[in-house]
Amino acid sequence: MRDYALPAEQEAGFRAAVERLDASTESAELETLLAPIVDRLLLARGIAAVDAPSRIMLLEAFAAALRDAFSNRARNAAGDYSPDPKAERFPEWQPPNQPKADATSAAKVSLKGIVEDWWKEAKATGRKPSTYESYRNTMASLVAFLGLDDAARLTPEKVIDFKDHRLSTPNPRTGKPISAKTVKDSDLAGLKTVFGWAVSNRKMAINPAAGITIKLGKAKKLRSKGFTDSEASALLRVARAYRNPEETPKTVAAKRWVPWLCAYTGARVGELAQLRKQDLREEAGHWVIHITPEAGTVKTDEARDVVLHPHLVEEGFVKFAQDAASGHLFLRIGKEGEVRGPLRGLKNRLAEAARETVKDPLVMPNHGWRHRFKTAARSVGIDSRILDAIQGHAPRTAGDDYGDVTVAAMAMAMAKLPRVDLNAEMGSE
Repeated sequence: MRDYALPAEQEAGFRAAVERLDASTESAELETLLAPIVDRLLLARGIAAVDAPSRIMLLEAFAAALRDAFSNRARNAAGDYSPDPKAERFPEWQPPNQPKADATSAAKVSLKGIVEDWWKEAKATGRKPSTYESYRNTMASLVAFLGLDDAARLTPEKVIDFKDHRLSTPNPRTGKPISAKTVKDSDLAGLKTVFGWAVSNRKMAINPAAGITIKLGKAKKLRSKGFTDSEASALLRVARAYRNPEETPKTVAAKRWVPWLCAYTGARVGELAQLRKQDLREEAGHWVIHITPEAGTVKTDEARDVVLHPHLVEEGFVKFAQDAASGHLFLRIGKEGEVRGPLRGLKNRLAEAARETVKDPLVMPNHGWRHRFKTAARSVGIDSRILDAIQGHAPRTAGDDYGDVTVAAMAMAMAKLPRVDLNAEMGSE
């Protein structure tokens, strides 16, 4: 009670409760009268729960402290403001598993350092570099906002302040507000994960981000997430005619072929932008691309084959790949074989190019192909298990995970998929 003041509107109620406690100290009544405020105090200090015997002792001690506090209030009301001698019986609060600070305490734990330590373990367990980059950037933003890099000084209140700051700060690249979904699913999720690891590894006493979240409302749906027929037609026509002598040949090739590959495979744009010459093969009369983590990064970390649609073959993609130099078709990788940076840059350029043709901000450039492919495939009755295998979606049931989707099965499905009508005009729907 030494550092806690009751809100004015609650004081009268608790004063009455204390008077009743003088006549009865049954544990059930203690729980009824005092549990709400005790639980709130515990959570504020990162303590989710205590065992049953300890809880009874805690409630009894809290009741005694309340009596003493109201007694001291009465002294103050009578003009006596001398220090309360009973308050001195309370020791200074120390978080669980954290030694009392003194001159011999260990050096502070760096928040940025915690991310690096977490990554050493997470990397070994297969977490993706993109996740590390996201968490590292979030922690750097937190440190910059707070002006400190000391885990021991981070409180839940400061995490809440950071959350509010992120929600009210425009994205420096776009000038638009950062979405609540990004703050929740990226910033807060990253902090919870890293701090949870730090608690488990005795680097922090509590997880200051635990329990802090944002309740998202359901977004209004004003249009389909996939490209319309006219948008798809326009994008493929622009890609077919694309030329730019000021860009590198690989970037020009990417803007020529990746939209067509997206349209007829439903794959993620990054999976296609990192294709290599050796990822194309012919099997049983069908042309197949092999999407694999060996080429760069795949969200599921699982390689898969995708049969090429006849329209894509007729358009000349196979000949382009056969004539290309060995290695990546569209990427100029780093000196040490680094793919992530060049891939990120190419994906951004492809998104910007798509946005020049389809300006509607309600559809995502490039990813709109993935939604459209699913819609088009369903419209002609392609089996959902085959469709998921083509697009790299996880099986929906345990039964779906049995057996494989063969090249022959994918080829039959691709033969059903309708061609994009290149004569459809924008706004014709």
